[in-house]
Amino acid sequence: MTGASEPLLQALVALADAQADEDQPATLYRALDAVLAQTIGHTLFTVLRYDVATHESARIYSNMPRAYPTAAKKPLSGGNWTEIVLTRGEAFIGRTPDDLRAVFADHELIASLGCESVLNVPVRWKGRTLASLNLLHTRGWYRDEHVPIAQSLAQYALPALLADA
Repeated sequence: MTGASEPLLQALVALADAQADEDQPATLYRALDAVLAQTIGHTLFTVLRYDVATHESARIYSNMPRAYPTAAKKPLSGGNWTEIVLTRGEAFIGRTPDDLRAVFADHELIASLGCESVLNVPVRWKGRTLASLNLLHTRGWYRDEHVPIAQSLAQYALPALLADA
């Protein structure tokens, strides 16, 4: 295979190799970070696990641990974002700072990192959202054509999420 499919094929191989590594889930999350940076792009990348019973999210990976440390828990707020990503299991794109301000309480911290757009992609199993991969970048970065690629790559996180469940 050559041409446009070559980077995606390399990404899939890298993720499969990462899943086989014994240092889990760290190796897999770092590989997802690298693959998503290469295929779609991001400045900030986090993985949030959702607990339906407690209505909380916990950050389990961050490429900027000083600004966004892991193990930080926060209660889930209701609203449009929760309905889209957690309940319906669809990706959410916020293209402007106003979009981020409308759904994220930490929008000022996000902006201070140079991030003005977001792509949140759920990781689903048996009809429910276990986690989301959260990519943030400059204004207007994310487009609808990023969604199917991000959704497919996000599912590579599933073994790590199920193992830690």
